[in-house]
Amino acid sequence: MERDSGVVLATERYGCSESWKYLAKDGVIERRRDGKGGESRGNAIVGVFKSVFLPQGYPESVSEDYLQYQFWDTVQAFSSSLSGTLATQASLKGVGVGDQEATVAAATVTWLLRDGTGMMGRILFAWRKGSKLDSEAKKWRLFADVLNDVAMFMEILAPFFPAFFTLIVCTAGIFKSIVGVAGGATRAALTVHQARRDNMADISAKDGSQETLVNLAGLLVSLVLIPLVTDNPVLTLSLFFLFTALHLFANYKAVRSVVMETLNEARLAIVLQQYLSDRQILSPREANLEEPVFWEYRKAVPIKLGVRLQEVIQSPEELNLALKKNNMPYLLGVRNGCICVCLGADASVQDEIRAMCQAVWLRCMLSPAASRESPKQNQGHWEMVHESHKIMETIFNQFLKGVEAAGWDIKRTLLDWDEWRVELKTKSN
Repeated sequence: MERDSGVVLATERYGCSESWKYLAKDGVIERRRDGKGGESRGNAIVGVFKSVFLPQGYPESVSEDYLQYQFWDTVQAFSSSLSGTLATQASLKGVGVGDQEATVAAATVTWLLRDGTGMMGRILFAWRKGSKLDSEAKKWRLFADVLNDVAMFMEILAPFFPAFFTLIVCTAGIFKSIVGVAGGATRAALTVHQARRDNMADISAKDGSQETLVNLAGLLVSLVLIPLVTDNPVLTLSLFFLFTALHLFANYKAVRSVVMETLNEARLAIVLQQYLSDRQILSPREANLEEPVFWEYRKAVPIKLGVRLQEVIQSPEELNLALKKNNMPYLLGVRNGCICVCLGADASVQDEIRAMCQAVWLRCMLSPAASRESPKQNQGHWEMVHESHKIMETIFNQFLKGVEAAGWDIKRTLLDWDEWRVELKTKSN
């Protein structure tokens, strides 16, 4: 067979899925699949499935964590679809579907009030928290899904409290509107992370196709569930809690599987603290595994980035103290238990990373645990700020090189900077 195969002129491949070769034989160019045997029916079916539901060029066109994240995202979407069916049935029953005494007007008013409060909630949440969703995408993603489960649980319970039905469903509507904003925005942030060829639109479109397929499967299962749970509140609640447990578990696994190479406050703090302790730089995978995905009630020493100048200094003497031993385009200070960073107008991304590193070091020194161990707690705040400048002069350049070598993206960050920028007209003596 090989003697009759001809001379290979060229080879080509389609991504990593197909490989072909061109052969010259008897004055004719023949195109033939490279490899033993032809394409099996199973491979053909898999190929069609991949082209319909996965981004073009998969797996090279997406991040390494794409498949694991999408698997758990599919599981959570399926369980959420089933929980949503139970909540929808309860809402329809609550507004009077199947009740001869219920009026269309009353049901319409309840539905309009629910939708109206939800719209207001969406606007207010986007106004207050929209700028925070990029920097803490994992936390907000998990928060959105937990809140969605709470909203559906309220809708299931609402028919049992007819006097408060409208209040309950309106509150649930507000929660769901928050879920819509937080879930959609964080999904967009994760899409940017997953896109390796600037193919955000393709990834988003295929994610929509995957979600549609999952919802269709959920719809078919719901057709079986509805006759079983009708007028059976015990079974309804039991199934809801089962689906909710699966939903929350899958969401936790999904956000844990994401390995983001950009630095936010939590990841930078983890990497810097490890470096300060043993001079080792954590890789993105190692740091992401340690990154917290649940919200803390209150941080011991919060950090505010991009604040107004008056939040750092309030007198010419304090300005001189802030500028002392500082040749960087930012100012740090400690005010009312917070570490405040005022950024200069000409600061670069590396300056932002350095300012954040100093703030993290100061937070470590000001934390309650450090106050019992470190003699530096006896220093004043400005002395500690000056000490942080000296430490950064010693370690930052080497630290930044190590961070880049470990695979982190230092061309951009996800640090939560506000928009205030300062231009100083005077320099310290």
